[in-house]
Formats: sequence, structure tokens, C-alpha cells
Amino acid sequence: LIKKALIIGGGVAGMTSALNLANQGYEVCLVEREEELGGNLTHIHTTLSGSDPQALLKRLRKEVRSNDKITVYTKGTIKNIQGFVGNFKTTIEVGGKDVEYDHGAVIIATGGYEYEPKEYLYGKTKNVITQAQFEVRMHEEDKDLLGAKTYVMIQCVGSRNEERPYCSRYCCGQAVKNALELLKKNPDANIYILYRDIRTYGFKEIYFMEAREKGVIFVRFEKTEEPVVEDKDGKLFVEVKEPIVGETMKIPADYLILSTAVIPQGDNEEYSKMLKVPLNDENFFLEAHMKLRPVDFATDGVFMAGLCHSPKNLEETIAQANAAASRAGVLLAQDKVEAEGTISHVNVAKCVACGACEAVCPYNAIKVIEKKTKWGVERYAEVTPALCKGCGLCAASCRSSAIDIYGYSNQDITAMVDALT
Repeated sequence: LIKKALIIGGGVAGMTSALNLANQGYEVCLVEREEELGGNLTHIHTTLSGSDPQALLKRLRKEVRSNDKITVYTKGTIKNIQGFVGNFKTTIEVGGKDVEYDHGAVIIATGGYEYEPKEYLYGKTKNVITQAQFEVRMHEEDKDLLGAKTYVMIQCVGSRNEERPYCSRYCCGQAVKNALELLKKNPDANIYILYRDIRTYGFKEIYFMEAREKGVIFVRFEKTEEPVVEDKDGKLFVEVKEPIVGETMKIPADYLILSTAVIPQGDNEEYSKMLKVPLNDENFFLEAHMKLRPVDFATDGVFMAGLCHSPKNLEETIAQANAAASRAGVLLAQDKVEAEGTISHVNVAKCVACGACEAVCPYNAIKVIEKKTKWGVERYAEVTPALCKGCGLCAASCRSSAIDIYGYSNQDITAMVDALT
């Protein structure tokens, strides 16, 4: 077993996992597609709890760059990943050159990005912006932004719809956070948050109550009656029907801020194919078991952390990154990989190398190989024990009855059936 790890993605999840594994004593290769480490953390300047994300980012970058056990490749691309748990070989393209890296575990932390709205006049009117843009401009002390009178925030933009039925989870907290931050800089601001459902779970409820007490107005709307935005001679107006009183409100807005969906990276499909790991319907990576193996894949030796798994806030991302590193550390602490007891094996004398088993295997655990002998070239299927899960698909697909599962041979099963009839 190769006691090294590959981490794909250099955001807060990737850097946290890398430092965790390095502190356990393992060598780590961290690959980031952009020029600098940081990911989405580069755009976050405040948190609800009052911590400083930029100080965290600066510390993570410094510790990662200065750690002798961490090799960092920025502007790097993963071209190919081969092998299995404990023995992976990855080709990384960096600066036009290919670098080969052998490792025993993989952590996917490819992150996500903000949905670019096509609704609510975004891109057509300069005063319609996203929450991320709003936060950056507040941090930069934008005088036009901070000098305005009325701000309207619309939640669930690009999510909880037919195209993206999932909730992005963090944007309700982000809206409350930005509203409270705005009130510090502009105490006289009128702030409206238009929502379908507020998801300020856990201790975030405290900040939701604080926002209400400080005068932030929360207005609920139904999915079938979304707000309507109009631009009349450069002035924004937002119409929304309040479902409790059944009246339509028309709010003149100086700025409209959209709380947008989190979207998984487009290269998730490539990594899914390379590593034989599943995606859900929305293209986020799917864990082996939500409760029992929340950071593991069904494919051994591969783990996940951060927004590539699902939308989450900074604290949850860091927690999951440490969990993934801990799981990878458990694997790398071993000297060898123990295979399952009930795995497939091939009777070479019967195998006709048709490839049916290779086509159906969901774990890429069986392949048709060629081997030179003194009688010529033999072709037959061969099982990689470390990858096999004993699901039996290959045995069921074999037309020559050349594949059995240890402990469940065709002869054993037939004898059981005969005993019952």
C-alpha cells in the first residue's frame, strides 16, 4: 500500500484535508485548477459568527505552502487516474508537462460555483447583483452601494426548481449575514428578504431573530407566485404577493440582491468515470451511505469533501474535510489492503474472453487480459481482488459459467436449490 494521498481541489476543503493528512505524517499531492489556492473562500469576508475568513485563508495558504509533506500543483489538470485502493497512478498535466504520481488514496474536493442568474433582470441592470458580489462590494466600502436606501433580497434563485430541485442551504444564512453587515455600515437601510422557506438551522436561528429585531423585513412568497421585477426609467420595482394577507406589495428598490444556487463543477463527470464513483441527479458526488459512510465512496480508497458533495457552509466544509482526511488516514495506516472474503474468481480453463463481465462490472474490478505462454497468447478475464465487492454481476453475465463467487459457487447454489425441491 502506497502511503501517499492525492487531493483534487485547492479550496478550503482541499487545503484542510491536505494539512490534516500531512500532520498525520503522510505525503500529499494537492492539485488546483486555478492559479492560486483558496477557491470560493477568496470571496468570503465575513461569517455569521464574526470570524475572519480571509485570515483563515491566509493561514491555510501559508501552512500548506510551507509544509514539506505537501506538494502543490496550481493550474494543474488531472488527465488520468488508474489503479485501485492502495495503488493508484495519476497523470497530472502542469505547465504543459505530464507528472506521474503514485498514491494510495484520493480525496475529491473539486468544489462548486455560484449560479449565474438569467432571471430578475440580472445582467441587464447594474443594480441587480448576487449575494457574493454584494459581499465583496460591501467589503470594498462601495459608496454607491452603501449609500442606498432600500435593498431587496430574493432567495432560492436558480434552486428549488425543476432544473435544480435541491436547496442550496447556505444562502439563507448568507442573506441574513449580509443584511446584518449592511446595517452596521448603513443603519438607516430598509432591507426586505423575500423567501419561500428560511433555512437558518442550528445556531443561525439566533442571527435570524437578531435581523428581525433590527428591522429586516421577511416576506414569504409561494413557488407559483414568484416576485416580479420591473425597471422603470432606471428605478427598480419588486412586486410580491404576501400569502398570509393575500395582498401584493410593490417595493421600490435601489439594489436587488439575488441569493443564487450552488452548482457542482462540470468536471465531476470526468472524475466519476475515472474513479468509477457515482453522481446524483444534480451532478454532486454520492456518498456510500448517508449515515454510516458519509465521506466515503462505494469505491474503496476514494473520499470526498466540500461543495462537490453538496451545498454547505464554511464550518460544515471544514468538518467534512477533516472527516475525509481521517478516513484516508485510517486506510494509509495499514501496510496492506485486505480484500473481501466473498469476491469473484475466474476459471481460466472455461473463460472465452468475451468481455461480458468487464462490461457489467460497476467497480472496474475485472478485465480481459492477454498473457504470453509457451503455447502462444492466452486471453482471459482477471479479477482485481482489492476492487471486487462480490456483487455477482460478472458471474451472472458469464455465458461460459467461468466465474464464481467464493463461498457461493454455481455448484453450491445448485445444490441448495436441489435440496429445497
